Amino acid sequence: MSEPSSVELDRIRDRIDEVDQELLTLLRRRLNLVGEVGAIKHKQGLPIYAPAREAAMLMKRRSEAQAMGVPPQLIEDLLRRMMRESYASENDVGFKCINPDVGPVVIVGGNGKLGSLFSQLFRLSGYEVRILDKNDWDRADELLSDAGVVVVTVPINHTAEVIEQLPRLPKECVLLDLTSIKQAPLAAMLANHAGPVVGLHPMFGPDVSSLAKQVVVVCHGRFEEKYQWLLEQIRIWGARLHEASAAEHDQAMQLVQAMRHFTAFVYGSHLRRERADLDQLLQFSSPIYRLELAMVGRLFAQDAKLYGDIIFSQPDTLARARHYMDRYQEALSLLEAGDQEGFEALFDDIADWFGDFATQFRNESGNMLLSANDNRSETG
Repeated sequence: MSEPSSVELDRIRDRIDEVDQELLTLLRRRLNLVGEVGAIKHKQGLPIYAPAREAAMLMKRRSEAQAMGVPPQLIEDLLRRMMRESYASENDVGFKCINPDVGPVVIVGGNGKLGSLFSQLFRLSGYEVRILDKNDWDRADELLSDAGVVVVTVPINHTAEVIEQLPRLPKECVLLDLTSIKQAPLAAMLANHAGPVVGLHPMFGPDVSSLAKQVVVVCHGRFEEKYQWLLEQIRIWGARLHEASAAEHDQAMQLVQAMRHFTAFVYGSHLRRERADLDQLLQFSSPIYRLELAMVGRLFAQDAKLYGDIIFSQPDTLARARHYMDRYQEALSLLEAGDQEGFEALFDDIADWFGDFATQFRNESGNMLLSANDNRSETG
């Protein structure tokens, strides 16, 4: 069979362009419908993220796609990307105010990135928001005199100190912090405020476009029933709440944050010491290594003080790092001895420990790798 002529290719490409235009029109219609849904959710106080509805819709679309000869994963990828945009657009509609009589929300450190995000969310929900930042302490009594909620979001190593400096708060005021460690801030809040106290840890950065599918860890302090409305407000914003004790939280954060960031820091330091050519590494990188390198590089695009606070504020980071070095030394010993059988036996033992999670993580990472490969440029 002969190859299509240039004229035939141009004609087919023109038809593809027409289909793309139709897709754009359909996307605009879908976004308009999402806006209508957002308005209804705002009026009824419904969360922007409905996991059961999303799962059922994706399952149905995958089945329909397969029946039409369209790869099911293709339609799921498209829908998930559209839904992410839809969740972000629902922020423009605002959210229902669960407790309109609560009084002003005062955000201590509200000019910071995370403080600004929560300021926006509270304002979108109809609350009066006041900012108490480091240059406003001469007005602290005035700003806090009738506060209904006080949110402390300052650098980790200053959190307890700032809490201790707060003037006496109204009896019914809800005091909370957004710090990534919980035991010390929670103890400070309980000691310095006799009213409702709760520790929150948003498991995301301030650059998220929506709280849909994000996790907020809740560490209860005192008078849980008096801040249930606040937890419901956060659910309406789209977040999923995970309850844990402050001790459980801090222990998990040793591995989830402190050690993970420390390990990335060390690998970045190693690349620098080896004078690695990053351009060349990208040329030779598989999607998995490209993703790993991106996560290391992402660390060094952030604020050094923030990550220093996260790593150094955890009391057990040094012990954890030494334990990690012990495991590294054990693996290095196998390499030094040329003991591949020992390596494979240890590998299998660790795989058994991961169990079904290994398969789950492989499947989840598959989509990330496809995305990383799709985003690869010709020069990188």
